[in-house]
Amino acid sequence: MSLYAQLRAREAAGRPIRVGLIGAGKFGSMYLAQIPRTPGLHLAAIADLYPESAHRNLERVGWETGRAGADNLDTAISQGTTWVTDDWQAVVSDERIDIVVECTGHPIAAVDHCLQAFAHGKHVVNVTVEADAFCGPLLAREAAQAGVVYSLAYGDQPALICELVDWARTCGFPVVAAGRGHKWLPHFKTSTPETVWEYYGLTPEQAQRGGLNPKMFNSFLDGSKPSIESAAVANATGLGVPSGGLLYPPASIADIPFVTRPTSEGGVLERKGMVEVVSCLEPDGRSIPYDIRMGVWVTVEGETSYIRHCFEEYNAHTDPSGRYFTLYKRWHLIGLEVGMSVASVALRGEATGTPSEWVADVVATSKRALKQGEVLDGEGGYTVWGKLLPVERSLALGAVPLGLAHDVRLKRDVAADAVITWDDVEMDTSTRAYALRRRLESMHV
Repeated sequence: MSLYAQLRAREAAGRPIRVGLIGAGKFGSMYLAQIPRTPGLHLAAIADLYPESAHRNLERVGWETGRAGADNLDTAISQGTTWVTDDWQAVVSDERIDIVVECTGHPIAAVDHCLQAFAHGKHVVNVTVEADAFCGPLLAREAAQAGVVYSLAYGDQPALICELVDWARTCGFPVVAAGRGHKWLPHFKTSTPETVWEYYGLTPEQAQRGGLNPKMFNSFLDGSKPSIESAAVANATGLGVPSGGLLYPPASIADIPFVTRPTSEGGVLERKGMVEVVSCLEPDGRSIPYDIRMGVWVTVEGETSYIRHCFEEYNAHTDPSGRYFTLYKRWHLIGLEVGMSVASVALRGEATGTPSEWVADVVATSKRALKQGEVLDGEGGYTVWGKLLPVERSLALGAVPLGLAHDVRLKRDVAADAVITWDDVEMDTSTRAYALRRRLESMHV
């Protein structure tokens, strides 16, 4: 039975999926916009540090007055309304909540939210992929031990890429490469929240109208988010990681099967079976027509002459050899699509992508020469960006994962474009996020 049919059946039976949302920012607001249009679903509670801001966002996305007027969770559940609170623990601990959508974008807090939800028997859809990138395999293990599902969020690119990889492998195709698009030039890695909108292609007025956070959007532009999302895909699918970081080959959609081949065959890959990100800009800054900037793709191999002839007969666009074919989805709709994860997890018990091994890491890398005493400000900020590396190389360097490089003071000077190491920083070792990361490292040795 389709997910939609199952949702309608739950609606008819008066047994909606009860959801708790933590974080009502941009991504959370996009999900909120779809909830009134989804049958069989009850958003029982929203937890946000700033409830007034959450109410403003509810108004912004068109919620009816009074729909989020419950004073407590009991009232929300009995009346079918929504409780807005700053008490996330009350939300994740209530036995009537079926699933938690973690949407804060704060990786250290997200680990706490996920672990606490697991402890109370809640499934989790984790939008905060920054947390998944540095300790996702252990989050998935903790969820499994608690008998619940931990999932990447559909609508965000990692889950969509995982879906394409699963399609390919289920059909019997070897996956040569998979990834997303991006607007990339090498100097973007030093971008700050002050330069982001010009590089990104939005005016400050457009950004303000959309309620867009410059630091968050800068984490996309400077390469941090593409690295984070590529790490999540690699850890969920077992695909390899470029040894020196993402290459961002420029390519139109038509050229993806050409560039996402091994170097021995004219492409950019070190070997078959890798993650990569394709740029929509030529090295000189010119825009590439029919780009994949907002989309995802997978390149597969036709191993036999018969399969390659089928590619040809059905006009599948391949590389010049006819061996490599790329399937793509040109757009992703971010939080507007998260309902797919919620329904899949709650109704089928299936994640829309979840880490199964640890092969990729995202390491904090200096944007400029940094001085002793400076405080690192995490992804999208003024001090560091995230570089994708194989786990073995990250561990050999003693690298600090980008997700833990928040409000961390430097103990010594660091050169520009250098990987930040544990020895460079004064780290808060009291957080559960730090403990989980170090435990993951110890298990990998």
